Amino acid sequence: MHVRHSRLLKKIRAGETPTCLKLNLADARVVELACLSGADSVWLCNEHVPNDWLTVETMSRAARVHDVDCNGRVSTGSYSDYVKPFEAGATGIMVPHVTTADEARKIVEMTRYQPLGRRPIDGGNIDGAFCLIPTVDFIAQCNQEQFLILQIESPEALANVEQIAAVPGFNGLLFGAGDFSHLSGKPGQIGCAETVAARKRVAAAARANGKFAMTPGLIAPWEEQAAEGYNVFNLGADVIGLGEYFRGKVAEFNKLPLTQTKSVYR
Repeated sequence: MHVRHSRLLKKIRAGETPTCLKLNLADARVVELACLSGADSVWLCNEHVPNDWLTVETMSRAARVHDVDCNGRVSTGSYSDYVKPFEAGATGIMVPHVTTADEARKIVEMTRYQPLGRRPIDGGNIDGAFCLIPTVDFIAQCNQEQFLILQIESPEALANVEQIAAVPGFNGLLFGAGDFSHLSGKPGQIGCAETVAARKRVAAAARANGKFAMTPGLIAPWEEQAAEGYNVFNLGADVIGLGEYFRGKVAEFNKLPLTQTKSVYR
């Protein structure tokens, strides 16, 4: 049985810098459009977007058609909330608002198989090729090719980031500049000194512990973030791109020297 390898992890292991595109729109055609752009992964969201599990499965399948990883950001909850994207075909998950090393260890325990964790085993979904992959191979494949990202998004989490990063069994940290600035009493000020210092500290902690550091978007110039240690880059979001396109087209039309004509309707 063919085992699909994570495109994102393959590039990380080769010392390259994989890319990602965030998708808020629940349409597999948007996934395919993002994949055709050449991105290495797409980021779906069940934290802020009302996606159901069948939608996640359909969008994950669209990504796999193009050999692109699907990264599902989960709602904070039970182990079922965390493993369901994997079972629906996602290559990785992102867990928001991780604050302590104990939380990180619990997440690893819930989402990794032995010897890394205690994830309940099924194998009857797409990640196990519907029971066609032998159990031992399935467990090894999941632990090796499914990735786990933890989000650092608050001053409390930043205070513990070195301890969180040292927890074994997960792959990367993502710094949430928007929530961090908000929870620091400076909403929207993602470029303020406190948030920039936090951004640098998260990347340093990740890389010092053999983890990758992922940026959620253009919160600073790409070269600046790369110099800080970030090596997985989310390049943008569907809703931002479409919004800019629509506003641009309306503004372009409104500048035309058109005169109003008499309506032919009575």
